Parts: sequence; C-alpha cells; structure tokens
Amino acid sequence: MANSAYASGINLDALMVNTKAATVYTAQENSLYLSGGIIPMIQVNPGSMVAQVPVMGSVSATILSAEAAPGVDLDAVLPTDTFDPITLDLHAARTVLRDLGGVDPQDMGRILGNAVAASVDKTITGKFATLTAQELAGVPGTNTLSLEDLYTAVATIRGNGETGELFGIISTDAYASLMGAIGGAAFAGGEFQNSAMRNGFFGRIAGVQCFVSSYVNNTNIAGTLNPKMAILSADAMRGAIQSGVNLEVERRAAAVGWDVVASAAFGAGVIDASRGVLIQDAS
Repeated sequence: MANSAYASGINLDALMVNTKAATVYTAQENSLYLSGGIIPMIQVNPGSMVAQVPVMGSVSATILSAEAAPGVDLDAVLPTDTFDPITLDLHAARTVLRDLGGVDPQDMGRILGNAVAASVDKTITGKFATLTAQELAGVPGTNTLSLEDLYTAVATIRGNGETGELFGIISTDAYASLMGAIGGAAFAGGEFQNSAMRNGFFGRIAGVQCFVSSYVNNTNIAGTLNPKMAILSADAMRGAIQSGVNLEVERRAAAVGWDVVASAAFGAGVIDASRGVLIQDAS
C-alpha cells in the first residue's frame, strides 16, 4: 500500500522561509553622456549655478611676402567673443524606507540613481532639437534612415568646418533600418558587415562613432520631428554638473525609517548648432 504521508515543501509550507535572490532591476540605459566622452562636462564650483561657455569667432591671417614699410608692425586682429550660459537644474528622486522589514537602502539607492541618470540623458537628448535639421526625402512620416542620409549629414558638418571626432546617436527604429542596409549587397563579404551582423555594434560609419539610444524619440525631443539620428561633434554641446550624481541615506526619525535621496545639479545646452545635425522625418 502506498504511503501518502511523505513530507516536503509541497505540504509543509509552514517550515518554508522565503530566501531573497539577487535583485533584478528594471532594464534601463546606462548613461551615454555623464562620462563626458560624447558631450564634454563642465564641473561647476560650489557657490555658482551657471556655467559660462566662451565662444570665439575666427580671424584671418595675413600673408607677408615683403615688408610694406620699414618698422611697421603687423596689423592686430581681435576675434569676436560671446558666451553661452548653462543654468543648472536639480534632478532628484526620493523615497522613505520605514524600519519595518529592514529593506536595504542600497537597493532603493540604485533605482533612484538610475532615475537621475536617465533624467540627465533625456535632458541632453531634448537639446538635439536645436541642431541643424535634415529632413528625410519622401512622404513625411513614412521614411527610413539610410546610409546616404548619414553621409549627407556628415558632409554638412564637415562643410561647416568641423574636422574633429563625430558621434552618432541613433533611435531604436532607425537602428533596425540601418542594420538592414548594412546587411545588404553593398557591404557583402566585408569585415565591417560581418562585425555588425555578429555583434549589432557597427562602430564607425563614415568616421562617426555610432550608439543606439531609446531616448531619441518624440517624447524626449519636443514636437513631431520623428527623429532618427543625431550626429554631432564634441563642440556642438556642453553639459554642466556640480559634484556628480549624489546618493544620500539619512535617518528620518519622524517616519521611523530612512530617507534615500539621489540628486544631480545639471544643465546642458547647444553651443554651436552648425557642428551637429538632427536627421528627422517630420510629419
């Protein structure tokens, strides 16, 4: 006769105690910009909340093939000078953890820190709207990004005199169409195509370091521009930050718990719109 009294976790739930596994956090982009590699970051000293970015005009050099008159100095030139101010805003997120249950404040701190980093990236992305606009050809709202569109944008920036490193931030839908173009016959058999198709990272195209961002959309870039890709040099924009992203955990007796606050004093602005292009499919 079968014994039905075997004991296990199936029928002895009172003896089963929950064990916390490693925490899984909501998927979120790592910040593309806080490191300063794409958008240079200015450190703003305490006691100030505005960064001043000098913008100097160009001058023409004089060619001397003979002395016009003995003892005559070379004519002095004075470049025009202006400046763009960047005002800091406070990006912050806060929660209160009561003592009941003993929730680890570091878990919440990471969530809030990610929220601040996302807010910074969205702020920078929103500034792309004032870069030089490039419309996709065809019926508005129905076009996809092609390699030719990228080449045209690079030509525009280079034509404006920018010779430095260029960075490209691609929307997720444009990434799909661009990968389709790279997978076509034009790149067949080349190492560039092989690497892009294997890893999804296509590195440089026409000298542009390319990155994918889910923030390049109409939500973060105001209006109905249907942005596809922003291409810019390091001098197109500046970010300003005061002491980085801060995370504070402080006892809050009135709540019988802990205050957890993440914050960053941050601002951003376009300094020279001619050094960047926003490829869009405005509808």
